[in-house]
Amino acid sequence: MARYRGPVEKLERRLNADLGLKGERRLNGKSALEKRPFAPGQHGARRGKLSEYGLQLQEKQKAKILYGLSEKQFRKYFKEAARREGNTGANLITLIEQRLDNVVYRMGFATTRANARQFVTHGHILVDGKKVDIPSCIVDAGQKIEVKEKSKTNPQIVRSLELTNQTGMVDWVDVDKDKVFGIFTRIPTREEVVIPVEERLVIELYSK
Repeated sequence: MARYRGPVEKLERRLNADLGLKGERRLNGKSALEKRPFAPGQHGARRGKLSEYGLQLQEKQKAKILYGLSEKQFRKYFKEAARREGNTGANLITLIEQRLDNVVYRMGFATTRANARQFVTHGHILVDGKKVDIPSCIVDAGQKIEVKEKSKTNPQIVRSLELTNQTGMVDWVDVDKDKVFGIFTRIPTREEVVIPVEERLVIELYSK
């Protein structure tokens, strides 16, 4: 499936959820979801009641769009989460949280996951001192994620780190803003990951 390249704020309005797709614009209260909190289109203000299947599908769409995943990628993570011991839904979310592009975002080196993915693919990110340009690379606890020397003054990265003074940092990363590197200290618990997704409904959808 081709990656969606249309106006991303329409997706947030359609799903009625803040998926963090616009970065600083969202922080400044200028997102389309805040200005027009209803679905796009002529009849968008009249949201119909969703069926059980519709609710399940909506939650899957939220998760896929939030993390920037294709259906094939998302299904692969579901299969791996189901294979592991413990709660499948929790496993799914914490596994995706270990993606390199997501970790770069969580460390504040990018304002959105899309920007983080771009930084990775363009070779701006080092993992334990080695360039890694695969956004789906899984980061293990204790690994060092660093912006390469020539990219540390990139205006987008500098501005993103400045914005962490507003947004704060998650508890499972330890970041040195001056040296522009961070340690992925541990895998977070599901309770720590604050996202507008009910993964229980996603699991129900895939388990049919």
